[in-house]
Amino acid sequence: MSEETPVGPPGGEVDLNFVMQARRDKLDALVNLGVEPFAYGFDRSHFAAAAVALMPPAIEGENAEGPKVRVAGRIVAWRAHGKTTFAHLMDPSGRVQLYFKKDQIGEPQYAVLDCFDLGDFIGVTGVLFRTRTGEVTVRVEEVQMLSKSLRPLPFGKEEVVDGVTVRHSAFSDGELRSRQRYADLAVHPEVRRLFRARSAMITAIRGFLNDIDYLEVETPVLQPLYGGATARPFTTHHAALDMPLYLRIADELYLKRLIVGGLERVYEIGHDFRNEGIDRTHNPEFTMLEFYEAYADYEIMMTRVEKLLVCAHGAVTRVLGEERNVTGVDGAKGEALPDFQPPFPRLDWLTTLSKAMGVPNVMELETGALAAAAEKVGVQKVGTLSRPKLLDELFQFHVESKIDTPTFVVDYPLELSPLAKPKRGNPALTERFELFARGKELANAFSELNDPLDQRRRFEAQAKLKAAGDDEASGVDEDYLRAMEYGMPPTGGVGIGMDRLFMYLTGTTHIRDAILFPTMRPE
Repeated sequence: MSEETPVGPPGGEVDLNFVMQARRDKLDALVNLGVEPFAYGFDRSHFAAAAVALMPPAIEGENAEGPKVRVAGRIVAWRAHGKTTFAHLMDPSGRVQLYFKKDQIGEPQYAVLDCFDLGDFIGVTGVLFRTRTGEVTVRVEEVQMLSKSLRPLPFGKEEVVDGVTVRHSAFSDGELRSRQRYADLAVHPEVRRLFRARSAMITAIRGFLNDIDYLEVETPVLQPLYGGATARPFTTHHAALDMPLYLRIADELYLKRLIVGGLERVYEIGHDFRNEGIDRTHNPEFTMLEFYEAYADYEIMMTRVEKLLVCAHGAVTRVLGEERNVTGVDGAKGEALPDFQPPFPRLDWLTTLSKAMGVPNVMELETGALAAAAEKVGVQKVGTLSRPKLLDELFQFHVESKIDTPTFVVDYPLELSPLAKPKRGNPALTERFELFARGKELANAFSELNDPLDQRRRFEAQAKLKAAGDDEASGVDEDYLRAMEYGMPPTGGVGIGMDRLFMYLTGTTHIRDAILFPTMRPE
């Protein structure tokens, strides 16, 4: 287990516990021996896995040596036996065993080993060979301290059970791992692999969109007006301009300005911010993908989303394999990655919710009846919720939470979709879809509204809700309306939460485990 530093009196020295004091004593010893404990660099020739791969397969009776290598990384195992010492060094590719022999490296260098600890970064030079058990090992000729670890990492123990290596974590508290992600990554290779998979997913999505002629752009994070979604914003103040600004809640309105300007296929992968609660699927700062395509409608965008998800799934699978091992701490079995093939099934919003609630048409219910129905299923503070919010809460309870495999819900009511075009043949509905899986939203999309007069009416309706106390409603964005008045072509648009998509693809149950540094209350 890791030892924490006791907090001393304000302004005074911190008393170190004996383990950390011992490490500082070794630091002093290194300095006294003329060894630089914090190096400037190291000329590494191979990563650990590449070095191991250099050795040919073992042949019985053969005692061949391999090439000389220079490897660097963190000490994760240490076994001293008098004049010989074995260790394991870990780098991003894996582990390699090290063999130190006093007669090989000489008395002065071997004496320095007494100042080494688990967690130290070192670099070694030596020749590869195989031990009697067949393990590829570096016979160390030179060793260099690269960075002395002054705080012990919470390394766990490993054992082989039925031929499978099982790790028993000494660092299993989820909140602490999120707070100290650096330690979590250092001691859990499967967490490093998880976040490499996230990076691969985003890279693959970029490649998919680039290949079909989408242009990646950047739009303002600080905005004079927030919009494009229904959410409470974070507010700040610009001192030089003496004006309030908002952290964006969505990229939408700026991206659609670019469609007006003639950039016909645009996308952005960036951070949005919503001043709302934190739970298993919500973090105030999150990563969104939004992409917009001129002359497309929501049917075309459904096809785009299906292909994009297949691409993302493939990228994650290539990194993690068919099973993820993030849950493999303390011996838990890996969870199979989801497998799906387009086309995804579709559900009609109005028909599905009305049937689930046992009414002919949920949109014909008075607001009071909706509030009563919401309160009955456990929705809190229904008296403060607007009619659209009540409908959304009822949909989440009766429909969304019960969808497991990827499914499109289509044709939302007009009052729930202020930025979508009316549905052809039924103006009470809109050409909107959301993609759900495992009870959570993965994507939201529209045939985008391109009528500036209709858009103004919807903005004004939102402004009335805001004036009535709905702190998630937006106001009237006159600049966006001006852009629309110049002429906006028919457009399809999609928003996908990258964190939730990654959670779905990897079976991760808490959003903090899909974000390197989630928002948390200060310690």
